[in-house]
Amino acid sequence: MPHTLVIVGSLIVLVLVMSWLIPSGTYQRVDQDGRQVTVSGTYQQVDKVLLGPHWLMIAPIRGFLDGALIIAFLLLIGGAFSIVQATGTIEFAIRKITSALTARPRLEKLMIPVLMTLFSLAGSVFGMAEEVIPFVLIFVPLAISLGYDSIVGVAIPFLGAAAGFGAAFFNPFTVGIAQGLVGLPLYSGLGYRLITWFVGTGLMIAWVMVYAARIKRRPESSSVYELDRARDHAHFDLGGASEPWSGRRVAVLVLFLASMATLVWGILEAKWFIEEIGALFLAMGLLMGIVGGLKGDEIASSFVAGAKDMVTVSLIIACGRALLIIAREGLVLDTILHYSAG
Repeated sequence: MPHTLVIVGSLIVLVLVMSWLIPSGTYQRVDQDGRQVTVSGTYQQVDKVLLGPHWLMIAPIRGFLDGALIIAFLLLIGGAFSIVQATGTIEFAIRKITSALTARPRLEKLMIPVLMTLFSLAGSVFGMAEEVIPFVLIFVPLAISLGYDSIVGVAIPFLGAAAGFGAAFFNPFTVGIAQGLVGLPLYSGLGYRLITWFVGTGLMIAWVMVYAARIKRRPESSSVYELDRARDHAHFDLGGASEPWSGRRVAVLVLFLASMATLVWGILEAKWFIEEIGALFLAMGLLMGIVGGLKGDEIASSFVAGAKDMVTVSLIIACGRALLIIAREGLVLDTILHYSAG
């Protein structure tokens, strides 16, 4: 499979070539709520505009300029959440919740729905996805020690986060970016996405619970039964769950929850956009790093590492903008819209 940038770069070349072949045309536009919108039925062809090959280099640079706000937003959020993860508080909280549930047989049945809901919220609010991988090291041995199999251990974090990531009612990395790119009000359509989140998360939880109950009754029916038996998880240790909540950890968790509550308020009541949300996450990351006891160098290193993870996405955004820029400058974007509309 080619690298994503190779695919996007090829599309830039393709769009440039198509701009030479497709007739140029324009719609009339009017200003509506601060956005330029096309007026239906006003399309007309104009003299052909031919862009030279040098636009293959110019368009991505303009793409960076057009997407500068979103790219800066991504880098800041990536760095901020990397600082949050470096404090270890979120992982510690998951360990404590798991330990509390498994220590009480009556509450053990709540383990799957509670934990999957938490991961779903994480996926929907701040885009947790591949970040769940470290939690597999916790939940696989835990699931096996409780009479389930490793599939249940993987499903709890992965399917939980996937359900939330798909609904993404407050995810700045997906909905926030996409709506910013097309100029829609930030987090519009929240009600629909909340319904999708409830339904999707509920279905995921139901599937995992039904599967887990079947494995609990008949462990040998698991497709990984022999593999799980080969592992020694009889004396599973939650590794640090017995440690008490330190003042630092409590303070970091309070800051995190307060930041999420502020995010919800800011979006719904104060009508925050990318600048305000980015500032909130940056402040959250820095404060949580300081309160969590990280040194200045550790905060800086964590921030850089998190921002580095967003570089590829930033390049893709710039190149994606380049596609629109070429189509727009070649006056073929409106032509494509016109014929697509029938």
